[in-house]
Amino acid sequence: MINSIALSLLSLSPSASSNGLLSAHFDNVLGTSLDLKIIANSEVSACLAEAKVLAEINRLNEILSAHGSSEFSNWLSTRGESVEISSELREVLQHFDEWNAKTDGALNAASEHISQLWRSEVPSVEARANAVAEVNQPHWSVDESGATRLTDTELKLHSFTKSYVMEKVASEAMKEEGVAGVVLNIGGDFVVKGDWTEKIGVSNPRNSGENAEPLAYLQVNNKAVATSGDYRRGTEIDGVSYSHIMDPRTAEPASEVISATVAHEDAVTAGALATAFNVLGVAASIDLAAQYPEASYLIVDKEGAEYRSENWPATSTEKSAISLVNVKEKTWTAGQSLDIKFELARFEGRARRPFVAVWIEDEKHKPVRRIAVWYNKPRWLPDLRSWFAAKREAEFDVASVTGATRPSGEYTLVWDGKNDAGEYVPLGKYTVFIEAAREHGTYQLIKQEMKFDGKSKNQVLPGGEEMTAASLSYKAK
Repeated sequence: MINSIALSLLSLSPSASSNGLLSAHFDNVLGTSLDLKIIANSEVSACLAEAKVLAEINRLNEILSAHGSSEFSNWLSTRGESVEISSELREVLQHFDEWNAKTDGALNAASEHISQLWRSEVPSVEARANAVAEVNQPHWSVDESGATRLTDTELKLHSFTKSYVMEKVASEAMKEEGVAGVVLNIGGDFVVKGDWTEKIGVSNPRNSGENAEPLAYLQVNNKAVATSGDYRRGTEIDGVSYSHIMDPRTAEPASEVISATVAHEDAVTAGALATAFNVLGVAASIDLAAQYPEASYLIVDKEGAEYRSENWPATSTEKSAISLVNVKEKTWTAGQSLDIKFELARFEGRARRPFVAVWIEDEKHKPVRRIAVWYNKPRWLPDLRSWFAAKREAEFDVASVTGATRPSGEYTLVWDGKNDAGEYVPLGKYTVFIEAAREHGTYQLIKQEMKFDGKSKNQVLPGGEEMTAASLSYKAK
């Protein structure tokens, strides 16, 4: 059962001061997470719009999913005959045909066939050649009455299909009377509509931490932002890491680009370009982008070089590398970091994410660094009992960072050894706190002391009802 979320009047749009902001978080939505913001003039309107969002996601998933008894799955079981299909499935199939042509074959609904070859071993030259031939043939034909399945090749409506769903869902929410704006974030891709500007950070492909400093920021209004990359879902074979993004033209993993972020008024265009850029490489991507001058992009190659479109916002996240410290004390350095990993409990179907707080305290039990606070109702923050007792401020918003899709329920946060003032702290003993409280549900607190002395170490933490697994990994270069 889905419980409504109270409207928070603490976050207001400057251009719509009478509107409040509803914030909701779900796991297990389209295989990843959903962060939702609805700007409305009443709690009733916001909750009705939220219900429309969830209902539309369910409806489209029943059409486009490759699993279960969806319309697409049922159509996959047919061969050689025209079958009547919905307008939504028709649109997505036609989008694949169009983008396959626009990208010279870089986007292909049959590329999952190639992914299967790279699950556990590097395929032979012959296997790759056979896969290229298998994948690069017509797999369907669309006519006025329906669509005909032409091959037995495995098909999956990946890449920009999520963007297509998001565009439909956000538009449906905006139809609700009293709703002024909607921000939809599914697995790191965004659609922002209405009277609202969302500040979105572009995640660093070389740092998978949820709270890692973004590469750049975008101020987004009535646009979609899509990010595609291999840095969260790579495949390792014999100690070598390969991208999960495959080039259907060569049956090889993409290798030149590790991340691409695209902003565009049309969500499908943003999603298609972001995925294509990973396959095509830098030079071909820039050539393709020239056909879409209204799109802005940030591409990162395997060497870490960044390529930005001329219309990419001239913002920077650079900070001073100078930190005032007591020279008599040994302190953390830029080469050290602590990865804090935890997995939230998984439930069948869609589930609201619990409130979570992660912070660091010194030996005197004084909080020195707030790592993250995830919540949607300020009035329920006292449920995070230990964190609330420390009187920390809630400012970090993981819902506004775009990055490659990651598995539902698994999170990595990073502590860089700095306090809340941005200064490196002395080496020594500190306690890591991870606290989770589910609305109308259970509570769990994990705390672990660790000595930071410049020597790398790992610590596995006990799981529980809300957090089934957790670990600390201190890296000292």
